[in-house]
Amino acid sequence: MEKGAHGGMTALIGRLEGELANTTSTAAVTQSGDAALIKAQTDIEAVAAWLNEYRHSPQTLRAYRKEAERLLLWLRAEGEQGRDAALASLDRERLEHFEAFLANPQPAEVWIGSVRARRHPEWRPFRGPLAPASRRQSLVILQGLYAWLIEAGYLARNPFRLMRDKRRMDNRTLRIERYLERPLWDWLWGRIEARCDEVRCHVPTAGSASLEHEVSRERFIAERQRFLFAFAYLMAPRIAEMAAARMGDIIKREGQWWWRVIGKGAKLAEIPLPPPMLEALVRWRRLRGLSDLPQALPADESLPLLARLDGTTPLGDNQLYRLIKQTFTQAAHDMRQRTERPGDASELMARTLDQASPHWLRHTAITHQAQAGVELRFLSRSARHSRLDTTSRYLHAEDGEWQQQMARHSLATTTATPEEEA
Repeated sequence: MEKGAHGGMTALIGRLEGELANTTSTAAVTQSGDAALIKAQTDIEAVAAWLNEYRHSPQTLRAYRKEAERLLLWLRAEGEQGRDAALASLDRERLEHFEAFLANPQPAEVWIGSVRARRHPEWRPFRGPLAPASRRQSLVILQGLYAWLIEAGYLARNPFRLMRDKRRMDNRTLRIERYLERPLWDWLWGRIEARCDEVRCHVPTAGSASLEHEVSRERFIAERQRFLFAFAYLMAPRIAEMAAARMGDIIKREGQWWWRVIGKGAKLAEIPLPPPMLEALVRWRRLRGLSDLPQALPADESLPLLARLDGTTPLGDNQLYRLIKQTFTQAAHDMRQRTERPGDASELMARTLDQASPHWLRHTAITHQAQAGVELRFLSRSARHSRLDTTSRYLHAEDGEWQQQMARHSLATTTATPEEEA
């Protein structure tokens, strides 16, 4: 039954992808005499039409499709239990069940798995239970889906509007919490550097061509990991932005080097390259047999910033995700070896690394820039936030001062009686 349920999910995903590939028909406006404003005969076609509105913003499209798929798959599973599987059947009570499901997708073997290609037989819609902030994000996105389908004339009601607990529907948080604190980042970076030194110092046996090739391969992988984490930490890119980055996106203007990126919302931005990033770029280009700095040559400009072993094929989003997550997992294992007793600092840091996702690197980068004293106006531009209050969530610098101020307030240290004080 569970195997069959996953087979149903795979079929549903395949069909949804087929509809997305044919967005012209699924998103077309109907004749003026029709009640609905979209040509959608099924829920999947209706969702595809909604997603088509975000076709020019790939990152948003991926995020929205993921949440819509999870809802459709859950409804499909509900249908196999004899319940209504249509979008229109979602009422306030069932919405409560769906939210509980996001917090604990069961059975886990059907819903939860490691990162896989979407067409892989072991692909699953979840990496694990969603944290409260992720659940809020999911509900906010799906509320937007239902609102759009109502405007399109496809649905008549929006159960998300009945959720009166605004804290659950507000995705803003007081502080960014999913990041690596400075000591943990420093240890992780030292580990990456040590791996590069280890591979570079390895001398192959004379006459062993295969071993020499293997050493060269391992060095490429180690140096690529170093450049990947340097890029993620110093420039705060999103995964999709790293995958799309080309050598030609590194430009020189007025004697200064910049990274040109098209980010969220298809917005073009130019971010300054700090000296350590320029040094990391030179080192990475030398390893690949290129000039120290990018040149205005077609062959150079089109090269991916992060490449596969052939040096010319770009790494995709999922590959980058797996590489970063694998590094976190291996680092957590190494950190756990340092544990002297249950619950000590090493164990706590290992747990943090276990929980960390690639997007934590962006949070880490922005947080550490703020802690280093980068002004809010420049921090916001580097992060490419449209609102300053979004960037302000990364400002942890005042917390230490606040702690010091509050430390002035303490319990009395004398043993005087109330009568003596009177």
